[in-house]
Amino acid sequence: MPRRTLTINNTDFWVFGVCGGLGRYLGIDPVLVRAVFFIAIFGYGTGLGIYLLLLVLMPLDDYNNPE
Repeated sequence: MPRRTLTINNTDFWVFGVCGGLGRYLGIDPVLVRAVFFIAIFGYGTGLGIYLLLLVLMPLDDYNNPE
């Protein structure tokens, strides 16, 4: 069984690929992850900080070097 890693998705993205990467890691549709971030950003104000933190911490996909 291949090991799952949390990475920024460079093929399924709208802004930077964080939601696409989270969706792939969790096995859910990235649109649901985007909806949660949208609600968190405009409803509570914390979503932008979490998104930026994940953007800095998550590595990029490396399709040239599969493990």
